[in-house]
Amino acid sequence: MIKTIHGILLILYIIVCVALTVVVILQEGKQAGLTGAISGAAESYWGKNKGRSMEGGLVVATRVLAVLFVLISLLLNLSIFS
Repeated sequence: MIKTIHGILLILYIIVCVALTVVVILQEGKQAGLTGAISGAAESYWGKNKGRSMEGGLVVATRVLAVLFVLISLLLNLSIFS
């Protein structure tokens, strides 16, 4: 049974690692917003809020995945599962 739990945690760990990598890559850099402001690109109100909500969602997803990453890492390194 211990091997089964270890296997499930390992598979979950790999999924979290891949998801965390993808979410971090999808985030815009902090300078991307500054470039748009300097160039004078006109955006609609809806376009601005859509970007913020997506960016806000990515930030929340990053935090959740990072916590899962740390917790699963600690569980996998416990001597009980060795």
